[in-house]
Amino acid sequence: MSLSLHAFVLPLLGGLLIGTAATLLLAGLGRIAGISSITFDLLERHTRRTGWAWRAAFVAGLVGAGWLWQAASGQALASDRDMPWPVLVISGLLVGWGTSLGSGCTSGHGVCGLGRLSLRSLAAVLTFMGTGAMTVFVARHVVGVTH
Repeated sequence: MSLSLHAFVLPLLGGLLIGTAATLLLAGLGRIAGISSITFDLLERHTRRTGWAWRAAFVAGLVGAGWLWQAASGQALASDRDMPWPVLVISGLLVGWGTSLGSGCTSGHGVCGLGRLSLRSLAAVLTFMGTGAMTVFVARHVVGVTH
């Protein structure tokens, strides 16, 4: 099985961009690049007076980068799997609930927390990964989902 260099370059560049953005946000504003917290705070009324602009720019950059990549490369961002809207909505709500239970999301804990050697973030990441592994096992070997 041969893998092309392309299979490694794009994820590497994406990871470098994520790490650079998280570092710049921490160094420049003293803020952690936790997407769920940034998005939640963006929607809060009191944030509009303090920090709304950088939060809006950060979220716009996340969304805009995908559109920019699609326009520049001509490659579609769509997944190769069709998922019914109710499943997507329920999944999104469960993720939101999980981030509130875990006091942060995978980006805040995984990218930023581990980089700061936070034990709380290590526990959260181990929980995320363990739960993900169990979900895949149940889906594939108990329920029988093969794709």
